[in-house]
Amino acid sequence: MNDNSYTRPDLIGGSAYDPMKQPRYTEIATFMRAPLAATLDNVDIGLIGVPTDLGVTNRPGARHGPREIRNASSLMRAFNLGLGVNPYELCRIADIGDVRLAHRYDLQKQVEEIEAFYREVHAAGVLPISAGGDHSITYPIFRAIGADAPIGMVHIDAHCDTWGEFYGSKFTHGAPFRLAVEAGVLDPKRTIQIGIRGGQNFMDGIEFSKSHGMRVVFIEEFAALGVERVIEEARRVVGDGRTYISFDVDGLDPVYAPGTGTPEIGGITTLEAQCLLRGLRGLNLIGGDVVEVAPPYDQTGNTALVGATIMFEILCLVADRNFGAGRAKPSKPMPGKG
Repeated sequence: MNDNSYTRPDLIGGSAYDPMKQPRYTEIATFMRAPLAATLDNVDIGLIGVPTDLGVTNRPGARHGPREIRNASSLMRAFNLGLGVNPYELCRIADIGDVRLAHRYDLQKQVEEIEAFYREVHAAGVLPISAGGDHSITYPIFRAIGADAPIGMVHIDAHCDTWGEFYGSKFTHGAPFRLAVEAGVLDPKRTIQIGIRGGQNFMDGIEFSKSHGMRVVFIEEFAALGVERVIEEARRVVGDGRTYISFDVDGLDPVYAPGTGTPEIGGITTLEAQCLLRGLRGLNLIGGDVVEVAPPYDQTGNTALVGATIMFEILCLVADRNFGAGRAKPSKPMPGKG
């Protein structure tokens, strides 16, 4: 067995067995059919689920996102034709499970638990790619991976997610990036928000984004500029510094992703999203997430498939940028496993 292969001895018979080459309806569902890791040893990129939607302001359901994205991701294959990349040949990729959330009804304590989990992942040198959950999960992730220095961000969404306090809580899915800027873990001047649209009851979030130097690309500007020029603008904004991709599926038009809590018509297409992400190739990417997949609102399963495919695109970008030659990892225990 080599570090870049799924091949392992079969439990029955002992012959070489590669789950990636088996029919896609077989085996235990993991993200991208990657191995399920018991420790952070020998992991370069960790695929993580964060099954909570305690931060939603409207329709719940994103707590079911990680499980359904895992199911849908069995349809992913190894080679990305658009990028010409097989991430599994570049580095060691594993599903490292879900964040352990002991406080299911306390949002502030969940924020602390998510941060603690990702601090251990970050300390082990593992780059995280996550499936939410609602968008409130990104703030504690940033507190973990941006603690040493603020990071930049490419943010695809219908909403800026820079609101203030909402009905007595500041930890909602409408506030992660305001909190991250205020905590000093996100550099607003190296942040671009793409696809913003929809009605507003108040302009607080948009005003915060603009006044702090975030580049806000409303959907009308996206349509006028086209994908290529938006890619150029994103690359200009984030530059060469450490950058994270946060992709809310409501950034897409709901005809492509109806299973989400706050749908807004007039969004970008799935093809535009793939082209946009592929245009970020070579940036200093340190992780990413796909959030707000709420399977109960889409019985077709298409939104989960979209989430899995976007997650795979981000995986390929992160692997291509960081692990072309591979590297050794120190031995670290799994978060919460001692």
